[in-house]
Amino acid sequence: MTRNLARFSLAAVFVFAVAALAQTATAGSGLPAAPSAAASTPDTTAASATTNKIGTINIEQAIFASNEGQRDFEALSKKLEPKQTELKNMNDEVESLKKQLNTQGEKLNDDSRAALVKQVEDKQKKLERSVQDARDDAQAQQNEIAQRILQKMAPIIVKYAGDKGFGLIMDTSNPWPQGPVLWAGPSVDITKAIVDAYNVQSGVPAPARPATTKPASTGAKSTTPASKPATTTTAPPQ
Repeated sequence: MTRNLARFSLAAVFVFAVAALAQTATAGSGLPAAPSAAASTPDTTAASATTNKIGTINIEQAIFASNEGQRDFEALSKKLEPKQTELKNMNDEVESLKKQLNTQGEKLNDDSRAALVKQVEDKQKKLERSVQDARDDAQAQQNEIAQRILQKMAPIIVKYAGDKGFGLIMDTSNPWPQGPVLWAGPSVDITKAIVDAYNVQSGVPAPARPATTKPASTGAKSTTPASKPATTTTAPPQ
């Protein structure tokens, strides 16, 4: 379905330094321990060179593209439909009153016109408050879904990076200059690999039909500008 889509941001830079994380990873993580400077030898130096690769991942895309993300955001969109309908009806009422004021205002006496103006202002303010409340609620629910998925996805990213010899993974959810990555080729992007691995682990089947790639924003069409929820940063589980 066609919707105005609200975009939220996770971490501006989603970086996993595998060598540092390995020291606090769980025993079952499969990551090698980071070599100490004192114990460095030609062998460990060569091994360290294999973890100097830098990779990228679009965390937003990974969350939305996962089977669990598509399922849960689609469910949220359906949940928000009654509120969207309610706000649209409120907006239509305000627009109707404005049209009435524009077309009949000059024909009304002062008291009638003042009463109509006040009615428009009161309903406009109520609509704006309702839109803002609905937007805040929708964004909170969107972020809750994203945080829940990210908490489970983070260890998969760390393990994948360690297994493939990456020393650093950077988030490309926000394009440059808002984000840290000016340019990166597709060969270093691990987004699809992480989505595939997460889908296997989650066991959530692929949706029966393509879902929206971003969660729907709740708000009246003519009164709700595009918005971006507050930045939410989540560190990977240690």
